[in-house]
Amino acid sequence: MKRRDFFKNGSLFAFGGLVSDFHSNLWLDNKDEFGSKKAKNIIFMVSDGMSTGTLNMADRLLYLKNGKGSHWLELYREGKINRALMDTASADSMVTDSAAASSSWGGGKRVPNGSLNVSASGEKHLPIWQKFKQSGKKVGCVTTVPITHATPAGFCVMQKDRGDQDQIALDYLDIEFDVMMGGGNENFAADKRGDGRDLYSAFESKNYKVFKNRGELMNYRGKQPMLGVFSDDGLPYALDRAHDSDLSENTPSLAEMSKKAIDYLSTNSDDGFVLQIEGGKVDWAAHANDASALLYDQIAFDEAIKEVIDFAESDQETLVIITTDHGNANPGLIKSHEVDENFNHLSHFTHTNAWLLNKIKTEANSFASIRELIADVNGNQTITKDQAKTLMNYYTKSNEGLYNTNNLPFGPLAEMQKDYTSIGWISMNHSGDYVELAAYGPGSDQLNPFVKNYELHNFMLKVAEVENKF
Repeated sequence: MKRRDFFKNGSLFAFGGLVSDFHSNLWLDNKDEFGSKKAKNIIFMVSDGMSTGTLNMADRLLYLKNGKGSHWLELYREGKINRALMDTASADSMVTDSAAASSSWGGGKRVPNGSLNVSASGEKHLPIWQKFKQSGKKVGCVTTVPITHATPAGFCVMQKDRGDQDQIALDYLDIEFDVMMGGGNENFAADKRGDGRDLYSAFESKNYKVFKNRGELMNYRGKQPMLGVFSDDGLPYALDRAHDSDLSENTPSLAEMSKKAIDYLSTNSDDGFVLQIEGGKVDWAAHANDASALLYDQIAFDEAIKEVIDFAESDQETLVIITTDHGNANPGLIKSHEVDENFNHLSHFTHTNAWLLNKIKTEANSFASIRELIADVNGNQTITKDQAKTLMNYYTKSNEGLYNTNNLPFGPLAEMQKDYTSIGWISMNHSGDYVELAAYGPGSDQLNPFVKNYELHNFMLKVAEVENKF
């Protein structure tokens, strides 16, 4: 139908019917695109701790900045993807942690919070990435937090305690996956580990190519398996990285790591590959009620989605799963007459609250200097002298939010920003929401509209046609 003929039709009923038919046909076309083809490759993408409000606000922020929304929601708008809700509970709570959540996917069983593929009775569940490795596929994990953290580890290892990251790094050495990239130098370097062992040398003795900065990674064209560790703990937040030339030069983005992993795995595997990609610091930002960190890291995750979908659309043999492990802090836009203007302030933030509060702690020595720094970083936000005093007083007693090792007053600053950004939070912890789950590629049409997290384990084995091997 020509565009001019489309708009000549004056019937609202006919218009609605046409739109309905169009989307119905588009949906069917996309579901039929892959037929009964098996998934040779699987890319599993996790925006850790992403409440629905995070997805929504990142999409709106992208519209404000670029005039175009997120790649994730564009897949919805174009009808390219099968969509579901997912129940994220663990074995012992409606509100999961990341270890139990990843283990539900990884081991196919719900386990208690804090555990990695080990039940309350001590039963161990073989993780799915080990299963795929045994079936002949190349295997990898990419994350913005330590590579030994809960979400990658849940696909890879069996440990009673998610906190034993030194041991998880040793497990990775034994398992010998093909690509492992993220942060976590503290668990690999001899001068950081509790046992003093140099795991970099140990990996190199197994023919791994070790990368410690962006340049080394981006220039690599070899066939050796890859270990990339780019920071002591988590990688820098995307917003801080974007406004710091040293960080941008030396630390890869999630999209860059993802593309490099896909390029390596796809060119060095005859039987296909599986890859987990995690935007792990989305969760850390939610724990801190740090709106700019949260939304710009979600946008960085969305840039990785583009790399993945570009590959999958070209490849036509790759199942892509995009989801989160649980909600966190449930941020959202709050009704006010100035909500549009307030939310747009985030377009002018140059650093995260984490960066700002660390800067205040080390450099600000007066209430005036605190107010000046906040105005400079947060797009001319003004705070009162009393609010500056509140921030200063909290440095000796704040323990709000996980991953707050520097004792920073995240809560008070988030409260001060609420009227400035129109973003509110319900807590600084995980929530028990049903969450977004999307699938594209071979096997995606088999996704049910409501899924329990552990069901994705057998779903992946089935669509890759390896379920009968285990």
